[in-house]
Formats: sequence, structure tokens, C-alpha cells
Amino acid sequence: MAFLEVKNVRKVYTARFGAMKVQALNNVNFSVEEGEYVAIMGESGSGKTTLLNILASLDKATSGQVLLNGRDLSEIKAKELCAFRRNHLGFVFQDFNLLDTLSLRDNIFLPLVLAGTDYREMEKRLEPLAAKLSIGRLLDKYPYEVSGGQKQRAAVCRALITRPEIVLADEPTGALDSKASNQLLKLFADINREGQTILMVTHSIQAASHAGRILFIKDGTVFHQIYRGNRTDNEMYIMISDALTVIQTNKREKDEEEGRDGNE
Repeated sequence: MAFLEVKNVRKVYTARFGAMKVQALNNVNFSVEEGEYVAIMGESGSGKTTLLNILASLDKATSGQVLLNGRDLSEIKAKELCAFRRNHLGFVFQDFNLLDTLSLRDNIFLPLVLAGTDYREMEKRLEPLAAKLSIGRLLDKYPYEVSGGQKQRAAVCRALITRPEIVLADEPTGALDSKASNQLLKLFADINREGQTILMVTHSIQAASHAGRILFIKDGTVFHQIYRGNRTDNEMYIMISDALTVIQTNKREKDEEEGRDGNE
């Protein structure tokens, strides 16, 4: 059995009075093995953020199943969802989601505080992570006192300190400059080599080129994927670029064809 299984997932949003329906996801199927590093790519409106929200149990599919270690997320009771996310999932967001009123240390500790973890255990977990992420000397600073790259490393630390089964990253390099982006991507590669499962949604070819597998989503459907194999990051970058060029060309040709049909 795969670590994460997505089976025939559909998501349809209905307007308040039911007059209009929008299908965000249509029969999505894929699986992720434990220890994999998977990137999901697609244009704006393709459904990738909706998919991530369902995987994060922040939204529910209209139909289909999402299984994490064999557990159907749709069957988790509403009152148990917060604890489930806190204990099993790690989140890394584009805009960091750090609280300015708390130090980096307290931001990192927050999910453990909510879980009622002993302070000594929190410090025990933090020390090696802070060293690995090079934020040990920044822990008593506040988010507004550090750079974007340092904020994101603190956010990664917060995601990892709960020892999650999977890290879900939503455009993690989106608010970073090129240097900070490269540092973060190297960090993701390092923690993945140590066995951490990562699923990342991104627009960035550079970010996706570090993953072990890339899924392409269009019109709410996963329709293509690329496996790393023995390829380098540069070779992956070229393959992803070529795939996106084909996708965009096909979309342009389809739009032109529909335009001609509409004029006839």
C-alpha cells in the first residue's frame, strides 16, 4: 500500500443558490511512497491549490478518497481534524505564516504547545533542527527582525518539529530571492534524503527540478509526470521546461481552434 493515495478525487464548488457549479478537480489519481519528494505543477486555476487543501484536510473532496497510511481523511471527525493536522502533517507556506508578536522560538514551539508537549521535550527537538537550519542564533529574534529566507527556515523548523509523516509545501520559494530560494531547496533535498516525505506545489521550474517526481495538473486532472531517475537538477530543469512548453503550445492551439469554431 502506498503511503499517500489519492483515488478518483473530484471537487465541485457550487454557488450559494446552486445556479452555477465549477469543477476544480476531476478524477484525480496518484500515489506517493514514503520518503518521496513530489512536486505538483500547473497554471493558475489548474486545481493544484485545491488539491493541496484537500490533502491537508483543510477542504473536503466532493467524491473520491485521500488515504494517508491507509486512513481515509474524509472519515476524520471535525473535532479531531486540528489534532490530526498537528500530529501528522507539516506545513510550509509562501508567506511564512509566522506571528510577529512571538519570537522565532515561540513560533516554532507553537504546534507543540497546542499539543501539550513538555517544555524539555520541545527544547530537545529544537536544538538539532535549529543547528541544521542555521537559525540557532536567531531564535530570540522576532519575524520582523530577520530576512525572508530566515523566516522561511524558521517556518520549515516549525513544520519539522512535530515529526510529521509528510510535509506539504505551498509555493515555498514564492516570496524569496534567488539566493534564499536555492538555500531552501537544498534544505528540502537534505531532509528528504534523511527520509522525510515532501509534497510541494509550485510554479517554479527551479524548485520543481529538485524533486524526485513532478506531477502536472491541468483543468483539474493530473495528466503527465516526470521521474528523476539518475538525472541531475539541470537535466530535470530542461525536461520540465520542455513539458511546460508543450502544454502551453497545446493550450494555445486549443484556444485558437475554439475561437475559430465560435466565429463560424
